[in-house]
Amino acid sequence: MFDNFLIRKDSLENETDESGKVIGFKFAARNANYRGVYLSLHNGYYIKVDGVQYKRDVQTFEINGKKPRTFEEIKTAVWEHWDYDDEGIIHVAKEGGLTPGIHKIEFQQSVLAAYGYFPTDEEWVKCPPEPGTGAGSDKTKNIVTYELELQ
Repeated sequence: MFDNFLIRKDSLENETDESGKVIGFKFAARNANYRGVYLSLHNGYYIKVDGVQYKRDVQTFEINGKKPRTFEEIKTAVWEHWDYDDEGIIHVAKEGGLTPGIHKIEFQQSVLAAYGYFPTDEEWVKCPPEPGTGAGSDKTKNIVTYELELQ
């Protein structure tokens, strides 16, 4: 149920580089697990905007006052925690960003958090599942659709 509140509705915006060129878009997201999660277990997102999927290789994640990092970099953040109340910023590289208006975003978190040892734990550490497959979805079993407006 909390899946429906993972993205802050007013957070969608385009992102620019130092020269002012639009290089992508970003939005704020919360952690679905009420206990929070160690950042190294955070595996990325299934993100589809207006029918176009943006895989983990074009995503970076910003949390805890640090610059945006790739999920390969985040894998090593074994002592850093993402608390339940804290928003993270998801950055998506897309030349030209998004057009102003309403955008349909399909979304699912992939967090490799477990309450104890599961047979998949070791396998997922070695070869993390693709976000959106349901594997590693933890508290976000469904892909949730949001409609967000880019000003």
